[in-house]
Amino acid sequence: MIIVTGANGKLGRAVVERLLKRLPAERIGVSVRDPNQAHELRERGVRVRRGDFDDAESLRHAFEGASQVLIVSSGIMGEADIPHGIRQHQFAIDSAKRAGVNRVLYTSHMGSSPASPFAPMIHHAATEQRLEASGIAFTSLRNGYYAASALMLIDGAIKTGELIAPEDGPVAWTAHFDLAEAAAAILSEQKLDGITPNLTGPEAIDMEGIATIASEVLGRTIRRIVVSDEEFRDLMRSRGVPEASINMRMGMFLASRRGDFAQVDPALAHLIGRPPKGFREVLKESIS
Repeated sequence: MIIVTGANGKLGRAVVERLLKRLPAERIGVSVRDPNQAHELRERGVRVRRGDFDDAESLRHAFEGASQVLIVSSGIMGEADIPHGIRQHQFAIDSAKRAGVNRVLYTSHMGSSPASPFAPMIHHAATEQRLEASGIAFTSLRNGYYAASALMLIDGAIKTGELIAPEDGPVAWTAHFDLAEAAAAILSEQKLDGITPNLTGPEAIDMEGIATIASEVLGRTIRRIVVSDEEFRDLMRSRGVPEASINMRMGMFLASRRGDFAQVDPALAHLIGRPPKGFREVLKESIS
């Protein structure tokens, strides 16, 4: 049996949907904090059990009888909560091992690094270290930067016509749908051991490029306005954004300037058997 954690979330649910196209429902299980939100999966024959990253006992029950477990990274990714998030992942790894799971898969990130200025990348790197130390077979999915994050970044710009952000660098924006399809292929065909190549979209685009694409798709001008780091912080504070969230956003821009998210790799296309979606296609789908 294959167990997917976080199956009430966007990526986890998408992975389950892709698995259901490859495997009988009785070979798939989910570990979710609220089983009531997964009732539709239960009705389709998927095993649904409660699993909470802060409750190791619930995870062992959720992982019972599994040959593989996909740990979808915790939502606790904020700078102040890195120790908490890493502890949650350690609980999941330990619980999988105690449940006799043969292989653990983890949704990591192409920018995973203990020295990253972007806090979640430190979180991913620490989890990968714990997987390597666990003694259990593992696959760490080095996912490209979610294109959905770019959509969030330009949401306000679509309304105002101005994309205001500090200096940035190119990012290999990648669609959830494509990453879910790749994860399902790796799980069902037991491909790729250890740390994978970067699983990215077809091109790396900076904020200027996003503004240009948005202008062309929308048929009206979206202007890219570069502000200093401190001006950006002040702007976020004036909008009531919490300081921890501001630090997170700034970390992303700082890491992109270093080129941490710029590398495009053909591995995702090979896994899914077609070119992955580019940002233009993702944007069109989001506004259609």
